[in-house]
Amino acid sequence: MVVGRSMKPSQHRDLVLDALIMTVWHRRSTESVVVHSDQESQYESDDWLRFCRDHDLDTSMSRRGNCFDNVLAESFFSSLKKERIRRKIYPSREEARLDVIDYIKVFYNRSRRCSHIGDVSPVTFEHASLLDFPRWRGHFAKT
Repeated sequence: MVVGRSMKPSQHRDLVLDALIMTVWHRRSTESVVVHSDQESQYESDDWLRFCRDHDLDTSMSRRGNCFDNVLAESFFSSLKKERIRRKIYPSREEARLDVIDYIKVFYNRSRRCSHIGDVSPVTFEHASLLDFPRWRGHFAKT
């Protein structure tokens, strides 16, 4: 499920920090959390590493050039491009941002069936997981 997101004209540390802050705020988990990223420089910034350390987040980087380390994120972005933004021309960045948010919150998380989680939506999968793991109940915000 996509929990944190951020869109900016360029990829700087603020972009990834905004998405991470959104994730931490929504999840409020007391369990160990692993943040998996690629090897871009914004994931090695002092601010990023300090934020992860201060919020007890374990960082994990993919190996250089190995897309299989981050296959779920790669799959999501492939779906987003194919199903929503390919061949579209947006009149403004704001309209593009709103369309991507709609895709994530309304379609992808709630309705899109994902084969890697048993052909159910991410929200359905998470709700079923919460029923199986009552110790997690209450730690996750409703989407």
